[in-house]
Amino acid sequence: MMKKTTIITQLLIVVAIIVVANLISRNMYFRIDFTEDQRYTLSKATRDILKDLDEVITVKAYFTENLPAQLAFVQNDLRDQLVEYEDLAGGNLIFEFINPSESDELKQEAIQSGVAPLSINVVENDQQQQIQAFLGVVLKSGDNTEAIPVVQPNGGIEYDLTMAIKKLAIQDKPKIGMISGYGSPGLSAFPQLVEQLSVLYDVEEFSIADTFSIPTFYRGLIWVAPKDTIAPIEFSKLDQYLNQGGKLFLSYSSVAGDLQQGALQPAPNIGIKNWVAGKGLIFGNDFVIDQNCLPVTVQQRQGFLTINSQVSVPLLPRVSNFEDHPITEGLEQVLLPFVNAFTINNSDTTLRINPLAFTSAKSGTLPAPGYLDIQRKWTEADFPMQEQILASSIEGIGAGNGAMVVIGNGDFIINGEGQQAQRVNPDNLNFASNAIDWLADDTGLISLRTKAITSRTLDKVEDGTKNLLKYGNVFAPILLILIYAGIRKQIRNRRKQKWAQGNFA
Repeated sequence: MMKKTTIITQLLIVVAIIVVANLISRNMYFRIDFTEDQRYTLSKATRDILKDLDEVITVKAYFTENLPAQLAFVQNDLRDQLVEYEDLAGGNLIFEFINPSESDELKQEAIQSGVAPLSINVVENDQQQQIQAFLGVVLKSGDNTEAIPVVQPNGGIEYDLTMAIKKLAIQDKPKIGMISGYGSPGLSAFPQLVEQLSVLYDVEEFSIADTFSIPTFYRGLIWVAPKDTIAPIEFSKLDQYLNQGGKLFLSYSSVAGDLQQGALQPAPNIGIKNWVAGKGLIFGNDFVIDQNCLPVTVQQRQGFLTINSQVSVPLLPRVSNFEDHPITEGLEQVLLPFVNAFTINNSDTTLRINPLAFTSAKSGTLPAPGYLDIQRKWTEADFPMQEQILASSIEGIGAGNGAMVVIGNGDFIINGEGQQAQRVNPDNLNFASNAIDWLADDTGLISLRTKAITSRTLDKVEDGTKNLLKYGNVFAPILLILIYAGIRKQIRNRRKQKWAQGNFA
């Protein structure tokens, strides 16, 4: 039997190990991240921004204590991230948590700083009631303040924090010009894109027609959905700008579809197709159809009943097939309705043309003009083509090594204005913002922007694989238990046999 002094000694050793481990962990903080997208590991962009801070940033996290379990983890995640931010900032970031529920003064302070109170339902003493809660953050540097009104559960905490810090730290933002005129929507038609880009850039409208040449102080230009004929002199100005190292993001479609009317028309020839063709990228003249597409809801009459049903429309491709490229990093699903495809002309070897986004392996085309029959029954024979190019980059333009990104859809990032305004798919914005960041040589934040997964489509599984997984989940555990029982029985039988033979070893 073990002596009493030995037991006490071993207990003291265990306690000492625990105490020392806790002391070490306070100064050597680290986390192991097993998530697929490394959502709990700070990106290189965040680390660089924190290490380059010149002024102290104070962070006040206004969080109500004792939140329900479905929200309490948000506070823990934020606290863990702020500890890492503080370590990396080298003394230039200080944070504290404040419970606004402690006093009316703290509530007013939170609200006046930009943190919005939320009404959430909780259950106490078997009764449901509504309470006011705060889950916001305020960052301050000198006289400048940035607020995160609500830290979203499962949202991109790192993205929100780092963007706010970047806004406070940046001194002179580079300019991005949004080309106006020629039927292109104005800046007010892109509130989501402008908000996203405004973190790093000053985005302003720019008219090519009103200037003798395009100023080179523009880090990049954006041109979306021009519809009117463009004078050749404007293309000459663009060529001069690109030859001097300028960058252009072009979103334009050579076809025009109308889902409500069912009309499928070729877009008027305004000169862009020929101009881009001179750089090795050829616009297709047909509509792309893809088996991987969005459904729409249609109403069908059956007797006296009106039934809503989902109908797949291959003219609304759901793009999830991307080239491995900084622009497409982290993208899950981009929606490109009524898009045209591209082909590449490699006759000019000085240009580097890299496709970025493709259809699925089951795609095809519809000629324009035509008509969309929403009730059409699509078959495998309608999708004889494999991957078609829907977006591409062009590098090496002129002596200055200018670059372009061209998307075969003119509407995929437009919110619209007034009552017609609508939200844009988040990955559509990420695709455009990543492309503009890449063109403007600031790729550090691309991976951070797409770090929070917005949507994840399920991989298609064959019926045979589905049945194998279904029955495997049911019978595999039973089989393992039977195998284990069989082995146990064999061991016990052998042991009994040895005992019967007088072998007790």
